[in-house]
Amino acid sequence: MSFSSKVKNEIRNKHFTTINRHSKISRNSNLDCDAELLAALFLKCGTVSDPEKSYHLEFLCDSDEEADTAAGALARLGISAGITRRKGRIAVYIKGREGISDLLAALGAYNALLEFENALVLKEMRGGIQRRVNCETANISKTVSASMKQVEDIRYIESTAGLSFLPETLRQAARLRMDFPEATLSELADRLPGTGRSGINHRLRKISKIADDMRAGKTG
Repeated sequence: MSFSSKVKNEIRNKHFTTINRHSKISRNSNLDCDAELLAALFLKCGTVSDPEKSYHLEFLCDSDEEADTAAGALARLGISAGITRRKGRIAVYIKGREGISDLLAALGAYNALLEFENALVLKEMRGGIQRRVNCETANISKTVSASMKQVEDIRYIESTAGLSFLPETLRQAARLRMDFPEATLSELADRLPGTGRSGINHRLRKISKIADDMRAGKTG
């Protein structure tokens, strides 16, 4: 069952209106309030998208008068709506979850509102998880790329001048990186007492600078 059908079924089970789906709705309709008017109009020509996919609710009205009536009722309920023409009919639409949520509450479609809100929470949770995964993936990729460059630089120094060319502190960092090419800077620092992450990073940067200078013929 579509989400629109669920909303309509719930509206029919409420006391709002007994007007059938073919009734003409106008600003002179014999209805008690704007919520009842909109309930009747939604039964007649309303649709709402699946909240897991998008946020769109609309009334596809038969006339300008009907559209103006719907827009006016929504405005009095504090719900912003747009109006557009589509294939000879006039669509009064709500985009955005707050407006749709407010209308479902006004119509008394509380079960549909709960499903709508749950879908929003799940979508936000999935979005948050995906953002964290993307961030972690990017960080891992960055770490791997930096490590590969460091290993390449160390091997170049080793094959060109030997690691003995490096000061002892840099040789320690070089050996650690070669022994643990996939380790993070923090993990390397844990293996070298008295040295923090920034210290390891500084040493590896100096090694890379020496390798670059050697490649450019700047060192003897």
